[in-house]
Amino acid sequence: MRSDIVKKGIERAPHRALFKAMGYTDEEISRPLIGVVNSKNDIVPGHIHLDNIAEAVKAGIRMAGGTPVEFGNIGICDGIAMGHIGMKYSLASRELIADSCEAMGMAHSFDGMVFIPNCDKIVPGMLMAAARINVPSVVISGGPMLSLKRKGVDLDLNSVFEAVGAVKAGTMTQEEVFEYEDNACPGCGSCSGMFTANSMNCLTEVLGMGLTGNGTIPAVYAERIRLAKQAGMKVMELVEKDIKPSDILNEKAFENALTVDMALGCSTNSVLHLPAIAHEVGVKIDLDIINEISSKVPNLCKLAPSGHHHVQDLYMAGGVQAVMKELSKKDLLHLELITVTGKTVGENIENAAVTDGDVIRSIGEPYSKTGGIAVLRGNIAADGAVVKRSAVAEEMLVHKGPARVFDSEEDSIKAIYEGRIKAGDVVIIRYEGPKGGPGMREMLSPTSAIAGMGLDKEVALITDGRFSGASRGASIGHVSPEAMEGGMIAAVREGDIICIDIPAGRLDVQVPDEELKRRMAEWKAPQPRVTKGYLGRYARLVTSASTGAVLK
Repeated sequence: MRSDIVKKGIERAPHRALFKAMGYTDEEISRPLIGVVNSKNDIVPGHIHLDNIAEAVKAGIRMAGGTPVEFGNIGICDGIAMGHIGMKYSLASRELIADSCEAMGMAHSFDGMVFIPNCDKIVPGMLMAAARINVPSVVISGGPMLSLKRKGVDLDLNSVFEAVGAVKAGTMTQEEVFEYEDNACPGCGSCSGMFTANSMNCLTEVLGMGLTGNGTIPAVYAERIRLAKQAGMKVMELVEKDIKPSDILNEKAFENALTVDMALGCSTNSVLHLPAIAHEVGVKIDLDIINEISSKVPNLCKLAPSGHHHVQDLYMAGGVQAVMKELSKKDLLHLELITVTGKTVGENIENAAVTDGDVIRSIGEPYSKTGGIAVLRGNIAADGAVVKRSAVAEEMLVHKGPARVFDSEEDSIKAIYEGRIKAGDVVIIRYEGPKGGPGMREMLSPTSAIAGMGLDKEVALITDGRFSGASRGASIGHVSPEAMEGGMIAAVREGDIICIDIPAGRLDVQVPDEELKRRMAEWKAPQPRVTKGYLGRYARLVTSASTGAVLK
């Protein structure tokens, strides 16, 4: 066993003494040691209940003959961190999570590991760590939050963000907002739409690192506890068979993930996280493959914010495996790949079936013939930009309008709330990329304000930052190279005409190349916003969004 290095032989008597100081018996020490990474805390609704998941996982490990060893990890709530300095730390925390899991896993030589994340950066951070440590591992999420209907409206966190914009526009009262506030998030779990957390939990299942139901079983269902026990038992089987993340996370697995991503209409942040996870196993994801896959994969689901369905509806309709079963009907998936179930993708989906054809459309009658995400390129996005195509109104797929340029998220929100943004405008928010932010903040506040004011079918937003999975409308993010690195988005000036053509994959400013070069010759990078502490180090090491914003 790998853990023998910390427990076997006379030389390890001191090590065993330390185990015994914590109450471990000789029998427990002799069994495989399984690290259980619990990101439970009291600040993230998706994590408040993870102690229950951890206890179930540990029960499963013990039932299967292992010894669980639990330790904690951090987790940031993107909703609470939204719209202020806290959001600078959200994406950056992904690397801390991966690094701390690696440190604990390697220092204590666990034979296997179970990772318990739920929300936005914690899921990819733990997947990166699993790939890096490369011992038999299972990921078991805490599950999605429920969405409740209030006066005929299916509410979620995004409903409250958009309600703020509606108040500013005079179309909703403060009392109505307070009613949303009291009912939009009814309990524990990751926020209920196909936002980033649920996108990544579903894609964990597709990658083969999570058990069936990982992405969709609601947090409050007893089935979630049973799944956690199964995860604990299953990791022992993986240890016995020596099935590691490197056996699962290959190029074809990531192609499967991108394929299901398109069918589900996942968050654009998945395009940031999948390359980062792939980087850990030496697989390179070129952004151009996204358009290639999108061109042949139909969009089968319209989950919030793209539609009125929520993850609980996807669960009741057959879940992720039912979506995969539909895609397999046109040979769009690699079915021979091994997963943490110990079975192949094809074996996992053999008995899957769609039970609600409105939530999961058939492969023959999709919502659209192309996928939910598109990559755009052009003179202000040479290395690419990303848009959640499935959440863009038909009339905004092709748009031309004057640039309204802001050098920070705060300045843009102020202009939106003051009514200075008009129909037809293209809002440019720059110096918010991984290096410039630093931390590549999500822009849910400005997109929600635009949507709440009823302008989401008339105003586009473009940024070198990123958008929340809850954002809808013509929200184009991840513009690379970012402004702080001298990307051409830094050359855009107020009033320049911006041309967006999502079907053609184009994003351009109507300014001659010579003029753009002249402007950039005069350009000087602004002083870094943060130079000290973790964010200062992060800004110096982080790479472009087009490469997953990994550190080098």
